[in-house]
Formats: sequence, structure tokens, C-alpha cells
Amino acid sequence: MRGSPSREDQPAASQASGREVAFLDKAKGAINAFNCEAGSAISASIISASGRRIEVELTLRGADRSCCLNDYFDDLSLKLERNIGSPVAAFDSRPAPKRRDAFLVKYAILDFLDELQKPIAEARDMVAERMEEFAAARRDEGKLFSELCFCILTANFTAEGGIRIQDAIGESFSRMDCATLSKTLRQMHHRFPNKRAEYIVGAQALCGVLSSELSRFTTGKGARRFLADSVMGLGYKESSHFLRNIGYTDVAIIDRHILRYLEKKALIEPGKALTRRRYLAYERILEAIADRLGITLAELDLYIWYMETGKVLK
Repeated sequence: MRGSPSREDQPAASQASGREVAFLDKAKGAINAFNCEAGSAISASIISASGRRIEVELTLRGADRSCCLNDYFDDLSLKLERNIGSPVAAFDSRPAPKRRDAFLVKYAILDFLDELQKPIAEARDMVAERMEEFAAARRDEGKLFSELCFCILTANFTAEGGIRIQDAIGESFSRMDCATLSKTLRQMHHRFPNKRAEYIVGAQALCGVLSSELSRFTTGKGARRFLADSVMGLGYKESSHFLRNIGYTDVAIIDRHILRYLEKKALIEPGKALTRRRYLAYERILEAIADRLGITLAELDLYIWYMETGKVLK
């Protein structure tokens, strides 16, 4: 019957349930140890646990939030990690509703990292080659703008389709008017020829000065904020995509492939709108994964793409 679990599904469901129960039991032990050591300064309690996520409420009892809060978050991470026996990372925090003295903190349990060793071994050379191509692109002003246009094109489209159009137009993006570009994109079967042409023509003011504009920022995250706020058609995902494709390694491209991967690992709740705040929280999960594996966020993205698609595309 449709919707009924098969026998094949039941062991996996039982395994997930058993894993969650084990995580919760060990997390409770970590919380108890944390509370004993913190004394009267702060107390912690588990609000919820699902998949590989644990949400904790931390209540301040005289602790100085201005200098100590992140230390407490990290201290609890370490205690959770010791008890659970797997890497744990705090990835989201916010004030508790209607409470001035409490914060809600979400922790991710990263007990699956060994699974990534196989794709890393298989695709290491391809990823290294791709990273060299990205770094080289930053040294060519014409290619910089072409790459910006590629990332505008791929929003709600496909990477393969964006590559095909970019290869055909090349550096002519900087010289085409809106009507001509819209007609060209329509002929090349882009889903949104008019709007993407409008965005690209609007961005032409950056052609020739992208390098100097980006050089004002010491990190990819700073450059991303500038791009997302000043270039129509670029959100955090597209801005991160552009920056990764020109050699930045400290931003994550959270597209549907990455979201699907995080959902499969029960690290995020499915179906949530990808707000800027949620984007940054998910990026912190990916940063923790990359850090544990000794790779960059840019490389991690390519390895997950390889796992999901069998390809190492830009």
C-alpha cells in the first residue's frame, strides 16, 4: 500500500531511531556535566533532538554575555563531543522568545565524516585541477565579468545550461544591450531570458573594476555581502558561486544539491525557506565538516557535488 513502510525501510528507520535515542542519552550526560561545572553562572537544558540536531536552551544566571557567551557555546560543544564520541558543532544561536536571559543554540552531530573519505580520494585530482582554474580566473578582468554573468544565469537554471551559454557568448556579455542579450538567451533556451538580460546589463557597470571592488574585502564573506547587496540577480548563493569560481575558498554554495545532502544527513529540517540567516547557519555546518576533513569550503562543495552527480563542475 502506498505510504506504508516496506520491510526494507523498517531496519533503516529503526537504525535512525536508535541512533537518535543514543545521541539524546549521551547529550543528557554532557548537559549534566556542563551544569555541574558552570555552577550558578549558567544552566543548560535540551529543548529538542531530531536526526543529528540537538537544540539547547542556555539560561544566564549572572554570566557576562558580552564576553562569555561564545565560550559557553564552545564549552558545551566539547562536552557533547566527548560524550557522543563524534565531532559536534554549534551552528545557530538566537535569543529565546520573550526571554532576556536565555539563548537557543543548535548543535550538529558529525558522526558520518568517514563516508566522505572515499569521494575525496576518488576526485582529489579533479578537484585540485578545478581549484587551479578558479584561481586563474581571478587574474583576468574579462573572465571575471563573464563568470559573474554565468552565476546570474544559473539561478533557477542549470550549471550545464549556464556553461553552454557562457561558452557561446564569452566576454561579449559586457557589450550587449538588453534587447540583444534577451533575444540571444531566448534562442539558447534560458528559462528567464528577459530578467537575466536585465540583471546582466545592470551589472555591466562593474566590468573592468571587479578586481578593485573585490580587493576592498579581506574575506570572501565580506565580498559576498557586497555583491548580494549591490548586484541585482545575485543572492548569497549566486554570490558565493561567483566567488568560489574565481578562487575564494571561504564561502559555501548552498544550492539544492547541498540542501539535499544536509537533509539526507538529518542536519537540517527539510522544506525551510533559505533565508539569509538560515543560509549562514547551514554554512557553519559545512565549515565544521570542512574543518574536520582538513579541506576548504570550496573543495567540500565540489566533493559533495561529485557524490551527488558524479561530476566536478564549476
